[in-house]
Amino acid sequence: MATMQDVARHAGVSLSTVSYALSGARPIGKETRARVLAAIEELGFERNAAARSLAARRSHVLALVLPTVAGGLSGTLGEFAQSASQTARDAGYHLVIWPFDREEHGEVRDLVRQGLADGVLVMEVSLEDERIDALMASQVPFTMIGRTAELDGRSWVDIDFERTLTEAVDHLADLGHTTVAFVNHSQRSLDTGYGPTVRARDAFRAAAAARGLHATDVTSDESPLAGRLATSAILDERPGTTAFVTMNETATFGVTQALRDRRLRVPDDVSVLAVVTSPEVGAMYDPPLTTMRAPGRELGRRSVTELLAALEGTTVHEAPRLVTCELSPGASTGPAPRR
Repeated sequence: MATMQDVARHAGVSLSTVSYALSGARPIGKETRARVLAAIEELGFERNAAARSLAARRSHVLALVLPTVAGGLSGTLGEFAQSASQTARDAGYHLVIWPFDREEHGEVRDLVRQGLADGVLVMEVSLEDERIDALMASQVPFTMIGRTAELDGRSWVDIDFERTLTEAVDHLADLGHTTVAFVNHSQRSLDTGYGPTVRARDAFRAAAAARGLHATDVTSDESPLAGRLATSAILDERPGTTAFVTMNETATFGVTQALRDRRLRVPDDVSVLAVVTSPEVGAMYDPPLTTMRAPGRELGRRSVTELLAALEGTTVHEAPRLVTCELSPGASTGPAPRR
């Protein structure tokens, strides 16, 4: 079967010129376009379903834009991608991943202009996100999994971080804990305005203050070593800490190791509650973690449903657009130790 590369070679043009001739994303000369169409006809490329889709200005492809993930997808992100992919497939679309970091907004814009995707899902959204600005300027339908500070006219779904962290703090306070700590995502994510990091920090502080708790919150890079160092620093500064809330799946391994290093038993001496994660990830620990389950599957389904509605010029906006994390009991939280 002939490929676009074959067409480009036969017509004596670049691959991008063939793409533009099919999609109409950029104007090309009449003579050049005629050569491309003649090559398509001679090689039988029109029989290819992808070419017909491009000619009709529909690729039936949805793109998932997310930053490059070191070490592969987390369990939570994997659940999201699987659910989003299945929802897209059920509607006759294919989901592809475009791994671009936040500063690579120009690359996202260029791919969109080439008509390679009908719509875009954007993950790991910052409060001020140039990828979103580029998509707005390109007028391509998109849905954010997360939220920018400005939401007017933008399609989005997100985790309710405020409610999730409040319920996590309430769970520990109800068990009698009065000194708690929060291990968040990296300092870089905070500095760049990554929505979950900022919202979770603010919600933790507000919830702890409302319950009259002594609270500490720190950032940690996504590694077991970073989590271990962060936990040691907290215990050095506040040795009376009896509960940890974590929102960093990789660093949590280091948190529990640091507690073992100090011969602190979970949950007899210290409780650990992991938020925005999954019981499957929690089961990898000893003892299994109590978690606030990340709604990855629900977010995947809702985000694609929102995007498909935008493609058809309609509005879905399922209520609520904020999805909560549900408490999933494990064996890592218990009553505060008597001192």
